[in-house]
Amino acid sequence: MPFLYALVSVLIVSIVALVGIVTLWLRLSLLKRIVLWLVSFSAGALLGDVFFHLLPEVIGDWWRPISASLWILWWILFGLITEKVIRRNHCHMPITKQHTHPVAIMNLVWDMVHNLIDGLIIGASYLVSVPVGIATTLAVVLHEIPQEIWDFGVLIHGGFSRRKALLLNFLTALTAVIGVVIAFVLYRYTDGIIVMLIPFAAGTFIYIAGSDLIPELHKENTLAHSIPQILFFLLWIGIMSTLLLLE
Repeated sequence: MPFLYALVSVLIVSIVALVGIVTLWLRLSLLKRIVLWLVSFSAGALLGDVFFHLLPEVIGDWWRPISASLWILWWILFGLITEKVIRRNHCHMPITKQHTHPVAIMNLVWDMVHNLIDGLIIGASYLVSVPVGIATTLAVVLHEIPQEIWDFGVLIHGGFSRRKALLLNFLTALTAVIGVVIAFVLYRYTDGIIVMLIPFAAGTFIYIAGSDLIPELHKENTLAHSIPQILFFLLWIGIMSTLLLLE
């Protein structure tokens, strides 16, 4: 049953990849505002999931606090190194119909890895418990919405047609299914996979929220933008805390 829940969850996450089509009918000013609200949602959901659901499971059942902290710090460092490698591979060649920008190709490759990781995280979370899996799925979905809008924009900028960009975004999102399968297959041989993947999930979520999402919120510092951002952030912190009632 946990596998079925996990599979349905990653299929929902994959469908989110089609959100880019909505951007075709929105004014740029409205789209930028909505994306920032979604970033606030996402940051609150990711951090709420870490501190209310993932960390208590890690420290309570498998790890001593110092061991858990070291593993989480390692995965944060891993995120930093990975992003450094990606940012070094930037191409300045002009974009034409004959030249699809390598950044767009690289974005697709990284998106496949990213979604594979999401699948592993969701799978491991459902192996802990269904409520933890649901909370993690919500956090991933909220993170994926602004991420997929961004990915769609990168592919369009990189020379892909809108139809092809949507299709490629959706296909790369399906690698999350592979991540779930890997998590459950590994679990059949050793339940120690949960011990490794939960700190991995926590470190990954902390890194994404701290390095990618929250800095985006600082780009709009007017009171009219800041207050909704903080409220949306707190809203999803609150929602993640109320999900504890399901456990």
